[in-house]
Amino acid sequence: MATVTFTPASAPDHTASLRAAVRYGVLGLIVLAVVGSIIAFLVAGKPGLYGALLGAAVGGGFILCTALGVLFTAKLPALTAGAVLLGTWLLKMILAITVLAILKPLDFYDKTALVLVMVLSLVIVLGAETFGVLGTKAPYVEPTPSDDAGSSDSDDK
Repeated sequence: MATVTFTPASAPDHTASLRAAVRYGVLGLIVLAVVGSIIAFLVAGKPGLYGALLGAAVGGGFILCTALGVLFTAKLPALTAGAVLLGTWLLKMILAITVLAILKPLDFYDKTALVLVMVLSLVIVLGAETFGVLGTKAPYVEPTPSDDAGSSDSDDK
């Protein structure tokens, strides 16, 4: 007879939902960049292509940086993670305004394609990240190993 052993599946760690959010967000952004670029190229030519690619980079990069920031600071203390996320949010705002200010006087891209793909990338990447978080089963707390003696300290109090 064969020996049968039971090893329970280990629960995913608390960053599993964040990793899924980033994964689905990146996939959604890639699909949007490809489809948006093709449609913008067919409608507005080469400037439409450039506008769509810029819109996907600015909009998708803005949202994905937030998810990556949360993922990378997940194991830090709450105060440190909050400070890092606030700092990265401020940096992202400054970078987004700077990039858009630099692009405003230039005419090699289609402004309509840029805005449409940027707004769509915000919606699609946020939706994909939400789908990734909601679709992942992860514990809310980290389980601690129990002692094998079976004694309870709470009875003594």
